Amino acid sequence: MSKESKAEDIEDVFSEEESKAEESTEHTANGMEEQDERSEEEKLQEELGKEKDKFLRLFAEFENYKRRTSKERMDLFKTAGQEVIVSLLPVLDDFDRALKELAKSEDKEMFKGVELIRVKFRETLKSKGLEEVEVGQGDVFDAEIHDAITQIPAPSKKLKGKIIDVVEKGFKLGDRIIRHPKVVVGN
Repeated sequence: MSKESKAEDIEDVFSEEESKAEESTEHTANGMEEQDERSEEEKLQEELGKEKDKFLRLFAEFENYKRRTSKERMDLFKTAGQEVIVSLLPVLDDFDRALKELAKSEDKEMFKGVELIRVKFRETLKSKGLEEVEVGQGDVFDAEIHDAITQIPAPSKKLKGKIIDVVEKGFKLGDRIIRHPKVVVGN
């Protein structure tokens, strides 16, 4: 081997090492860029996850709001109707009293006319959800349903603690009692 070929071989070795060093430097620079890109991507994924979570919570909150306002609106309609129906209950009681008095008179046509009006009025209220609370003599007194006006000595031992007489009928609207029946209880 001549000196020239040795020098060329050494230059080739240096050139190869320089190009490897450059590649390594480029690779390191690319690696940092990739890390930056990955961390950017991870940051974006994290932000996206947070935004999705916010969206889901907001959506659930909105669904709860819709459900709550719908329920409140339904309760408002029921309550508004309840006030009108409660104010009409004394009229219904007056019809019952009028029919008792008209039954004593001899004018059967007037009795039938008033009875037809009462039935129509009662059916109209029934179509709006009004129901009579069924109470009879001998039923067990329940303080949650009945309103005791007075207690009298029971005519028999069987009627102690039971209802002896119903003074005023009770009514419920839907499943809620709007007027408790007023009763006399045996003592």
